[in-house]
Amino acid sequence: MHPAEPFHVEDRETLLAFIAAHPFVTLAAAVGGRPFVAQAPVVLRELGDGEVALDFHLSRGNVLSPHIVQGFRAVALATGPDAYVSPDWYADRKDQVPTWNYLSVEAEGSVAVLDDDELVALLDDLSAQEEAHLLPKPPWTRAKMSPAKFGALSRGIIGARLNVDRLQGTFKLSQNKGEADRAGVIAALGEHPIARLMRVGFSLS
Repeated sequence: MHPAEPFHVEDRETLLAFIAAHPFVTLAAAVGGRPFVAQAPVVLRELGDGEVALDFHLSRGNVLSPHIVQGFRAVALATGPDAYVSPDWYADRKDQVPTWNYLSVEAEGSVAVLDDDELVALLDDLSAQEEAHLLPKPPWTRAKMSPAKFGALSRGIIGARLNVDRLQGTFKLSQNKGEADRAGVIAALGEHPIARLMRVGFSLS
């Protein structure tokens, strides 16, 4: 998290919508005193009573996979667009420095293994989630595979659930600058997604 308060986002629905829109996350964990990083697509689960989880799978050859059965704490980082900001773009250029505008959300919690049925449900839900973005293409489903091939491939992965107990975001969009400086950055970035977000605020649509 960026330490500056103007960039903090704590609205739960905004943060969950961001993760749903950017489901390919970086997972970071320290297990046995050693840092590990992995990347995986996630399915967001709202479990009731306000509880939220991120379900994901990793290759059994991944460095984190052997540790999933005993469990560990991890942070999942979802990132969106980013852009370098030159001091030359500000209306007031005196004593300014370069910076970077970006959006990211951290979800922290304990990781536990999924059983075989939960893993299959995750794979079905994940493919449905992503195939929905490709409409009107007919969605791919595992019905297009032979059960034997699906079973063989699924044995090569492990499913896991990160039960989220901390959810925070950084949406750094020059909120600490005056209107004229922000206008200069937006104009310089043109059609960049960061410029659009600076114009409209935190809407993810």
